[in-house]
Amino acid sequence: MINLLDSHTHTVVSGHAYSTIDEMARYASEHGIKVLAFTEHGPAIENAPGRIYFGNFNIIPREMYGIRVRFGIELNILDYDGTIDLKERELLKQDLCVASIHINCYEPGTVAQNTRAYENVLKNPFVNIIGHPDDGRIPVDYETLVCAAKENHKLLEVNNHSVRPGSVRYEGAKENLVKMLELCKQYKQPIVMDSDAHYMASIADTQFTMPIIEELGFPEELIVNTDLNKYYEYCPLKEIEKQTQICQ
Repeated sequence: MINLLDSHTHTVVSGHAYSTIDEMARYASEHGIKVLAFTEHGPAIENAPGRIYFGNFNIIPREMYGIRVRFGIELNILDYDGTIDLKERELLKQDLCVASIHINCYEPGTVAQNTRAYENVLKNPFVNIIGHPDDGRIPVDYETLVCAAKENHKLLEVNNHSVRPGSVRYEGAKENLVKMLELCKQYKQPIVMDSDAHYMASIADTQFTMPIIEELGFPEELIVNTDLNKYYEYCPLKEIEKQTQICQ
């Protein structure tokens, strides 16, 4: 599989990552990536940037080292109602939004409660991707999740960091990914393979997720990383991005 993009990465701004925007963009360019998204943690996470950070992206170029760069957020899902930690006026300024559950700012509930949180956030028109819905500490009805993603035209993420040994989400992550991917095959629900990189050398890394994809015989046509047009159907370019023409 030729991987053209990474829609979930973090820089030093997130407080627990170790590369700058410039370092990440340069590394991605040197390794054949065409689109790189910076999605810092939302303000509900300790040491994450405040709201003002996410409102100033208009000053940053959307082309660096010959690739398209996108600036958004990894929103925190805060409760079972699907509340997130940016307001609509702030969401309007994001190139794209990943929405994830982190137990730092979410109390894991029952399967029904956790699933309801995802269902509700999937209805949010500003959300493009559900991030790492594989955490074994947060049980979910995966059939309901997959159907809700399909109904609302959102992407489900296959997160390489989750199944990396040593990850806080490692226990149960592979088993949950397998369940989700089998249902995605059944319902023809597209996925995005993301690194969740916290250091530049991890950008577009799929070393732990690709074996799972191959083992399941997951169809490439359901992986948006291989086709930028397909990716933009789910994560469309904003007006500020369209002003930057990049030869791809």
